[in-house]
Amino acid sequence: MRVEPVTPVLLVERLVARIVAAGPGRTRVLLDGAPPAGPGRLAAALTDPLRALGRPVVTVHAADFLRPASLRLEYGRHDPDSYYDGWLDAAGLVREVLAPLGPDGSGRYLPTLWDAVADRATRAAYRDAPTGTVLLLDGDLLLGRGLPAELAVHLDVSPTVLARRLDADAAWTLDAYRRYAAEVAPRRTADVAVRYDDPEHPALILD
Repeated sequence: MRVEPVTPVLLVERLVARIVAAGPGRTRVLLDGAPPAGPGRLAAALTDPLRALGRPVVTVHAADFLRPASLRLEYGRHDPDSYYDGWLDAAGLVREVLAPLGPDGSGRYLPTLWDAVADRATRAAYRDAPTGTVLLLDGDLLLGRGLPAELAVHLDVSPTVLARRLDADAAWTLDAYRRYAAEVAPRRTADVAVRYDDPEHPALILD
């Protein structure tokens, strides 16, 4: 594996350049990473630089598009296979966010769909995104699902670091991440892969 060490600031600059290079229309960006990688924090870091370039930014969290508990937990609360392929409402995410915020979409999207804690629909109102909007969709296990996007970024955390940094009550998900690495190979699947064991010292994965 060849890597190019970069600073957090340079990583943001490189990603902003890739996003802008996708063109002036609406641009969908997947920020994929396990919870310890904090893909949502990277989304926040990208927001101001993109807006400074005149690009409206919409941030959506995949965690707001989970399936109802009756479906997610059909095989129990700690089933890693269900977590891997049964928790995310990928169809709802495409229908309500990724399709309308595509280059030829209507621009009318739903910011949230399901409140997993309350286990009910959020009843959020639809919003309109102008042409040129950048969608930053953050979450984990996003790749390999056919989610349409102009740029996919994977924050890669080694198995050892992941096991150490995951909350103890989420340790049961480790098998899902092992399966993800084996079946999807996100480092190769993503357009941009970043070694992210230490967010203060990231490195671009070149092959």
